[in-house]
Amino acid sequence: MGKKDASAIKLPVDQYRKQIGKQDYKKTKPILRATKLKAEARKTAIGIKEVGLVLAAILALLLAFYAFFYLRLSSDVDSDLDPDED
Repeated sequence: MGKKDASAIKLPVDQYRKQIGKQDYKKTKPILRATKLKAEARKTAIGIKEVGLVLAAILALLLAFYAFFYLRLSSDVDSDLDPDED
């Protein structure tokens, strides 16, 4: 019976420590939330490498279209200028 009575009564020091722990948790909770948001933002953010690769791909496509049309039109112009066709 002595154990039940002893565990029911909390020492003032234990209560004080519990209150301090609650206050610390309240202080660190917004800090933890901000840290998690920063980490998620880093994971989802588009990096410089990805932007560079996309721009390089677009530039390569534009150059390919330009080369295609340049070669296509230049061969048509050359056949129109041939004087030996007569």
